[in-house]
Order: sequence, then C-alpha cells, then structure tokens
Amino acid sequence: MNKTERRQQILSNARDVFAKRGYHAAKIDDIVAAAGVARGTFYLYFEDKRAIFEEIVDGTFARLGTAIMRVDTEDPSRVASQIEENIRRIVHALLEDPATTKILLSDAVGLDPAFDRKLLFFYEEVGKLLEASLVDGQERGIVAAGDARVYAIMTLGAVKELMYQLVMRGLDYPEERIVAEIFQFLAAGYLRVAR
Repeated sequence: MNKTERRQQILSNARDVFAKRGYHAAKIDDIVAAAGVARGTFYLYFEDKRAIFEEIVDGTFARLGTAIMRVDTEDPSRVASQIEENIRRIVHALLEDPATTKILLSDAVGLDPAFDRKLLFFYEEVGKLLEASLVDGQERGIVAAGDARVYAIMTLGAVKELMYQLVMRGLDYPEERIVAEIFQFLAAGYLRVAR
C-alpha cells in the first residue's frame, strides 16, 4: 500500500471511529486498531486526534462547497431545475457519507472555540452565497419580498435539521423524495417558481 492509500485508510477508519464513539470518547488507539496500523504509523500522517478530525471535517466542507452551484436567473424557465439540482447535490453529498455528516452536524459542534469559529465561518460563507442568490431572485421576482438574510438562515437551519434527523435517527428516505420535499418546502415559502 502506498502512502496516499495508507493515509486514506487511516482517515476512513478514523471517520468511522469518530462517528461511532464521538470525538471525545474516541482514542488514537481505537483509530489505529480499526485501521490495522501501528501507533507510530498514525503519527507519520497526523499530528494528533484533533488534526485528523479537522481534516475529516474540512473534507466535508470542500465536498459541500463544490456541490453548490450558482443559480443562473437570466432564464427564469430554468431556475426551478437549477435550484432542485443544487438541493440534489447537497443532499447527495451529505447522505453518501452519513458517518461524516454525523460528525459535522453533531460531534464537531462545541468541540472547542477555534473549531466553533471554523464551523461558524463555513455556515456564514454558505449563508452569504444563499443570501446573494435570494436577493438576485427577489430582483427578478422569483423570490418573495422579505429579509433575504433571514430566508437564508431559515433555509440552512431547515436543511441542517432535516439531515441531522435523517442521519442520527437512521431514517430511510430515498434521496429523490428528500429533494422533492425540500423543494416543495421552499416553493411553499419564498420561492416563486414552478417545476
């Protein structure tokens, strides 16, 4: 196994250990046992438990960041399908790796002040993108009048809570149904577009 594969093996097993035990209860010994590597091998790749945890969360941030595409409002007939596709990409990114989603939505919160700032920064950046899209949509008449920042916060909160419940409770819903329900929720609220 080459170094890249070994590093990925340790990361994958650490993700599973953190998802099962939580950050504080997980020990480096648990990670190396799950990965089938020596403790020294772990330290060749990661400084400590927090470093590997942070890398797992950062990877999730990156996946979510690339999942979100700007909605082109120039052609109103395509807006609904673009919004639905964004929802699909986000839901898929979160459900394809439920262990990491659990870590992001439960274990990473309250880890320490520095990590809380990192989470807050990520959500602020996503919120700003969503808010800018909503303002653009308001100018084009496809989003209801109102406080776009509040709409963005409510949207993020609703999606986060839904994904949290699905992952933590192990609810089994097909991705397409989740996408359709989120879209319907938004369409019944501030969106003024039809499928």
